[in-house]
Amino acid sequence: MLQYQPQTLDLAFQALSDPGRRAMVERLSLGPASVSDLAKPLPMSLSAVVQHLKVLEEAGLVRSEKVGRTRTCTLDTAALTQVEAWIAERRRFWSEQYDQLEAYLARTAPEETQG
Repeated sequence: MLQYQPQTLDLAFQALSDPGRRAMVERLSLGPASVSDLAKPLPMSLSAVVQHLKVLEEAGLVRSEKVGRTRTCTLDTAALTQVEAWIAERRRFWSEQYDQLEAYLARTAPEETQG
């Protein structure tokens, strides 16, 4: 079993639990964007967007850099990679469980009689 840093996963899942933050991550998956560009399609104030970005940064999902008066955000895929690996491990575990159940049911199923 792979080892994970629980705090990293907790922060990432917490950050991704909000639809506005997921929308920001989705937009950043296309490439870097300014805070104002991220705010445009969202039904919230610019200050709310900044607060949401802070949560994403603390979770390690987003990095930002200020050049002049513009703050540009980019997606940091390291935390997403860890989340993806954790989910893949759960999927693999349950797939194996279902395969074992299917094999057990096939072994123990009564044979059909032809009539």
